[in-house]
Amino acid sequence: MAQWMNGETVIGIRVVNLDETDSTNEYAKGIALEVPEGTVVIAKRQTAGKGRRGRSWASPEGGIWMSVILKPPRVDPRLVFVGALAVSDTLADFGISAGIKWPNDVWVAGKKIAGILTEGKAGEYAILGIGLNVNNPIPPELQRDAISMIELIGAPLPLGKVLERLLFHLNAWYRIFKGRPDVMMAKVRERTFILGRIVRVVEDDNVLIGRVVDVLDDGSLLLDIDGQLRRILYGDVSLRIP
Repeated sequence: MAQWMNGETVIGIRVVNLDETDSTNEYAKGIALEVPEGTVVIAKRQTAGKGRRGRSWASPEGGIWMSVILKPPRVDPRLVFVGALAVSDTLADFGISAGIKWPNDVWVAGKKIAGILTEGKAGEYAILGIGLNVNNPIPPELQRDAISMIELIGAPLPLGKVLERLLFHLNAWYRIFKGRPDVMMAKVRERTFILGRIVRVVEDDNVLIGRVVDVLDDGSLLLDIDGQLRRILYGDVSLRIP
């Protein structure tokens, strides 16, 4: 699907197509040391798709469930934004305006349309997992919180075309991530729709409520809690305040 260019990593240089697997991230981990950087694992269905903090991710046929094997010098938490920006650009190619909900979700019309999960082994590889709702139906119990491209457009989309655009944008943002991460983070701030909003953040065992001030260049979230600034390195953000 893709070719090597100018000695740079091309995401999609090799594509492993699976009818079904438990998790493309888990499959990718098993082959990461044997394949070139940029190898993509994609499955029609996942039986145990993974979200953050061990949550499950519904992955029926019709969506894009994929993992990219990367080999950066270190596992950088900002890698998740490569996926988020690439997904939002792909949606824009199909006329859908999307925003980023820090750190790893892409939202459209107040609902989640995609999630990104990064995992890795320091000094060896990083796995960038992406789940994008395309033509797959959203289960009734998730319809309040999730949406798919077919709902927004009103007709099925060719999965191959969506994947082609996603690989194109992943390549572009991975190059920027490696060369000008400051430029990437400026775009992340531009597309992060929770800036200025009051949110609830679950950080390990702590629950914090405050106003989002910024996304810093290191990828962390800056929260104003009753006039005190708090830097959040990792956590779950909710717009629902009890």
